[in-house]
Amino acid sequence: MFHMKETTFMKSIFRAVLPAAMGLVLAGSQAYAQDDTGETAIPVASSSAPAAVALSASDKAWLKRIEQALNQSKTFQARIQQLDAEGKRTTGTVWMKRPGQMRLAYDPPSPLLLVANGGKVVFRDNQLDQTTVIPIERTPLGLLLRPHVSLTDDVTVTGFQHDNGLVQVTLVRTSSPGDGSLTLVFYETPVALRSWSVLDAQGRETRVTLFDVHAGADIPASTFVLPAEND
Repeated sequence: MFHMKETTFMKSIFRAVLPAAMGLVLAGSQAYAQDDTGETAIPVASSSAPAAVALSASDKAWLKRIEQALNQSKTFQARIQQLDAEGKRTTGTVWMKRPGQMRLAYDPPSPLLLVANGGKVVFRDNQLDQTTVIPIERTPLGLLLRPHVSLTDDVTVTGFQHDNGLVQVTLVRTSSPGDGSLTLVFYETPVALRSWSVLDAQGRETRVTLFDVHAGADIPASTFVLPAEND
């Protein structure tokens, strides 16, 4: 792991080396440095309340359907295409098992791997022999991996669209909107996750589109073994 306190330098490292996959978990371009005890230093989130979008009765009904669909889907495996803020396209495979487990492995020649388990997200760059660890609850993707997904309890819906057979919902954590926003796009019939994207405080977006989805897949526990952390 890193043992640095210069957050400006850390930001430049993250932006130069981890722009694609880390955009999924580091929305807001906040640096997560390690203190002398090895604990992760959590940035102080903005206290300003996010602005909620006005929702009709029909919109709220759709949110309930989406919640039900997400909570019924405990596991899935899918191929992905990722588009980062610089327009670079990357492909790979994602496995998800709720609560709290995800693996996103990018196709060669990419050396990148992202695994969520045990309350944290571990990002590994094998080419640089570099590992970064972030608490899962400080990431937008943590909203998807909760034991029970809620679109009303401690999140604010800041955007909602329903047209052309798709439903799009944008969310932020009400208490810490500075952690970044998560936009989920669903097929209307049947309700199923099509893509997600993360937007950071600088307007940098990373979008992941799913295809060849296998819902209810039997995923071995070994899939979610965390990469070894550097000393």
